[in-house]
Amino acid sequence: MKGARRKGEWWEVLLSAEKKAEQDPGQLLEQLSRQAAVSRKWLSGLWHSGGIRLQGNRLLLKLFPEETLPFAPDFTMIDVLYEDDFCLVAAKPAGMKVHPTFEGEKGTLLQAVAGHLQAAGEAARPRHIHRLDEQTTGPVLFAKCNWAQQALDAAMREKRVERLYAALVQGRLAKREGTIDAPIGRDRHHPSRRRVSPGGSPAVTRFAVAELLPSASLVRLRLETGRTHQIRVHMSYAGHPLLGDALYGGRDAGMGRQALHGERLVFPHPWTGEIVETEADWPDDFRSLYERLKNS
Repeated sequence: MKGARRKGEWWEVLLSAEKKAEQDPGQLLEQLSRQAAVSRKWLSGLWHSGGIRLQGNRLLLKLFPEETLPFAPDFTMIDVLYEDDFCLVAAKPAGMKVHPTFEGEKGTLLQAVAGHLQAAGEAARPRHIHRLDEQTTGPVLFAKCNWAQQALDAAMREKRVERLYAALVQGRLAKREGTIDAPIGRDRHHPSRRRVSPGGSPAVTRFAVAELLPSASLVRLRLETGRTHQIRVHMSYAGHPLLGDALYGGRDAGMGRQALHGERLVFPHPWTGEIVETEADWPDDFRSLYERLKNS
C-alpha cells in the first residue's frame, strides 16, 4: 500500500489487482492494523462511520478530518526539520516547554506547531510523541493525525525511535563508552529532582566519549528508555554531571542551562515504515561553550 496520496481529508491508496480482489472488510482491516500497529478497534470505528471506502481500485481512508484545538495556537516561527502529511519534527529552543502544563499556559512548542499548521491551512491538532526538558534543545516529533499518533506511539514502545544527544559534562571520562543501567525514581526531598533508586523505573543510557577536553568531555548519548531527566540523572550518578546543571551538581558554565542538546532523531514513517532521519545543529550557546572548553 505504498502508492498513495492525500486528497483533502482523505488518504487515497491505489490497490494492486490482487488486493482489489480482496475486498473483504475483515481482511482489509486486519491488513491495515498490521501495517502500522494501529488499533483494530479504531479502524473498525472508522469503517462503520464511513471513513473507509473502496472505489474500484482505490482505497480511501479518512485520516485527516478537520480538528479543533483545545488551546490557542501560537504563531511564533519555528524551525521545522521534517514535515509531511502524517508527521512533523520541530527543533525546540532552550527555555520553551514542549506542551502546556497548566490551563492557560502559552508559548509552548506544541502551540507553535499548531500555529504553523494553521498558517499552512491545515486544520490539524498536533500530538507530541516524546518530550524534552524545558532547557534542553533538539528535535521533537509530532503526529498530525490519529493514525500517525498510534503508529508512532507503538514505535516508541517498541524502541524503534532512536534519540541521540550531545552533552558537555564535567571532567574527563575514564571509559570511552559504556552503558548506565540504573533505575530512576523521584527524590522525596525535592519536588522536581529525580535520583537513581532501587525502587525506581528501569532506565538505560548508552554513552560514548566523542572528545576529551582539558577539563570536560563531549559525550554522545543514546536513550534506551525515556525517564524524566534520565541523561542528567545518569551522568550525575556516573560522577560527571552536565555542565550548567545545578539541580544535579553541575557547575555553572555561563550557559544559563544544562549543556544538553538532541542532535539526531530517527523513526519509522507512520505510513510507509521507511526510516526517517533528522538532525538538529548545535545551538549557539552550546557551540560557544564547547569552543571555550576546547581552548581553555
